[in-house]
Amino acid sequence: MEAMDRLMDIMDTLRGPGGCPWDREQDHKSIMKCLIEEAYELADAIEQEDAGELKEELGDVFLQVVFHAAIARDNKMFTLDEVVNELCDKLIYRHPHVFGDASVRDSDEVIKNWERLKRKENTKKQRESILSGIPNTLPALLNALKIQSVVSRVGFDWGNPEGVVDKIKEEIEEVEDAMASKKEDRMEDEIGDLIFSVVNLARLLKIDPEAALRRTNKKFSRRFYEIEKAAREKNIRLVEMPMEEKDRIWEAAKEKF
Repeated sequence: MEAMDRLMDIMDTLRGPGGCPWDREQDHKSIMKCLIEEAYELADAIEQEDAGELKEELGDVFLQVVFHAAIARDNKMFTLDEVVNELCDKLIYRHPHVFGDASVRDSDEVIKNWERLKRKENTKKQRESILSGIPNTLPALLNALKIQSVVSRVGFDWGNPEGVVDKIKEEIEEVEDAMASKKEDRMEDEIGDLIFSVVNLARLLKIDPEAALRRTNKKFSRRFYEIEKAAREKNIRLVEMPMEEKDRIWEAAKEKF
């Protein structure tokens, strides 16, 4: 593709003699954070449903893929073509119901077949656990969701959301007991158990807990901004505003947001 060739030429110039010193100095680990940040910016653009932002952020994520591939090629590890071809082979292999003779009833069966085929691939190293392939670098909330989703595929799961609600109530009681003990380690353990159970409930209700929390964060920010705006209009410091007034403004903001 002409656009791909142009991008690779630009990357070669940046990393080549007389190019950009910063680009030449980077390795896989040094730019790893950039990829994570760009992925979150892409997710934000998707939530905003802004086509212009989406196009730009997709480009930024794609740049990270090309950057890593260029670093790998320069270190004689592999090329971008090899990355793309391996991906193509994987997609064909894991979709036998499209490229082969297999048949599936629904998307749930597609996911089960996908996981089964992943385990059979010779290129994958033997894992001690079905959880071994979950990246440790995932944010804790997403990590919890991934763990629960994986174990559910082998039947280790709640029968219904109501059971998880009862578990959440139980975990709240354990948090209260931990608070009474005033032991920090125990409180941390019980808070973690509570959050893990809430993620389980969200999963069974087919709600993305990460998206739900982002939505709540944005909602909180909009409501709190109303309190800040009122403080500015009265020309007082936010800390000086009585809590009763903050509560009143907050309740009014709840009607708006």
